[in-house]
Amino acid sequence: MKARHALVTAVMACAGVIQAVAAEEAPPGAASCTGCHAASVNVDTSVPRLAGQDASALVSAMQAFRGGQRPATVMDRIAKGFSDDEIKAIAAWFATQR
Repeated sequence: MKARHALVTAVMACAGVIQAVAAEEAPPGAASCTGCHAASVNVDTSVPRLAGQDASALVSAMQAFRGGQRPATVMDRIAKGFSDDEIKAIAAWFATQR
């Protein structure tokens, strides 16, 4: 029983380290997104949460904002500041966050 408890504790500790590393490795620009897009599921807001979203959908949305095909209040201006590679990196990172 002690060995099982130690194993569970070790697995949970590793999971915490993996989450911390993922959070630290946010690509440039990703941290600024959470100013409006809540990182917590417990926040009630009309601005969609990005964590866990499909990366290709995030890329499409950002490209549509940048190109003016999607209506926006500020996202059109924000999206213009990112290259395609930056958008893809940010989207991929948010898709892995939970």
